[in-house]
This record gives sequence, C-alpha cells and structure tokens, in this order.
Amino acid sequence: MLQDLLSGLLAAVAFGVIGVLMMALGYVLVDLATPGRLRDLIWVQRNPNAALLLVSGLLGVGIVLTTAIAASADDLVTGLVGTLAYGLLGLLMMSLSFLLIDALTPGKLGDELASPNLHPATWVSASAHVVIAVIIAAAIW
Repeated sequence: MLQDLLSGLLAAVAFGVIGVLMMALGYVLVDLATPGRLRDLIWVQRNPNAALLLVSGLLGVGIVLTTAIAASADDLVTGLVGTLAYGLLGLLMMSLSFLLIDALTPGKLGDELASPNLHPATWVSASAHVVIAVIIAAAIW
C-alpha cells in the first residue's frame, strides 16, 4: 500500500512538472504575441486584454494536459511522453489560431492586446484557445 502511495506521488510530481513547464511555455508564447513585456502589461498596467489571452492559454493547457493525463496508460513513462506531446500540440495549435485570426482580421491583434481598453478581438482569440483545447481533449479520448 505504501508503495502504491509513493508511486502515485511520484507520478503526480512528474505530471505536475510537465504542467508547470507547459504553462511557462504558454506564458512565453503570449509574451511574444504582445508588444511590451507581458508581466508589465498584466501586473503593472492591469491590462485586461493581455490577462484574458493569458488566462485562455493557461485554461487551454490545463484542459489538454488533464485529458492527456486521465487517458494515459498505466505506464508512467508513456503517460508522461504522451502528456508532453499533447501539451506541445495544444500550444502549437493555439499559437497558430492567434496568427490566423491576426492574418484574417484588420489591424494587428498584438497591438489590440496592448490596448488598455478591453477589445472584442481578445475575446475571439481567447475563445479560440479554449475551443482548440477542447477539440484536442476530445481527440485524445
């Protein structure tokens, strides 16, 4: 019984590390998409556009990783590799959706994200992040 508990704790730590790494990578990707430093936009300027886009990315990563973990095999290494792969896929697809929305709409989406007033385009991009995450989650099952 103690062995099962230790194995479970080890798995939780390993999956948690992947989760933190994927969220950090998601943060970097949103930071690259916004003019200026994301930390200043959110924590100093209290920019709602940058915060909404970051929140949607973090939720998206959480949705994909949670599903990948729940669907992973009993083999810890295979589960970790699959979770990492699906997490990277989710981040890639969310980044591509941002670029596609930016290319198909007037103006520069990154500039709108730096605007101090909440812009509807941010809701569109944020929604796309969550929808893509849910689609990937469904595909995992």
